[in-house]
Amino acid sequence: MATHNRVGPKRLVVGAHYGLRDWLAQRITAVAMAVYTIVLLVLFFGAHNFSYEGWAGIFAMQWMKLATFVVLLCLFFHAWVGIRDIWMDYVKPMGVRLLLQVLTILWLLGCAGYAAQILWRV
Repeated sequence: MATHNRVGPKRLVVGAHYGLRDWLAQRITAVAMAVYTIVLLVLFFGAHNFSYEGWAGIFAMQWMKLATFVVLLCLFFHAWVGIRDIWMDYVKPMGVRLLLQVLTILWLLGCAGYAAQILWRV
């Protein structure tokens, strides 16, 4: 009876097999966002001009624009992994799940484009 339960070293493994990759991506993007937040707080509290000009001055530097955009891309990827997992876990009809995933991708790409437009407008 124990030979037919498919538990143990000879069990049938199914699924997408990307759990470790996504887990690692979530951790790396979270660390990038945390480091950026610390840098932003140091720049903000180290500034003497607490006005719009001072805040815009922080983002006027090209390296800060690039760092901000990279962190926003990390945020969007972090969100994609989380939302995709929610859709895969809780939405069972394949067509509805695919539609939600496509709409999520389009939304995140739109957010990335809008973020780039805002950053390079300053």
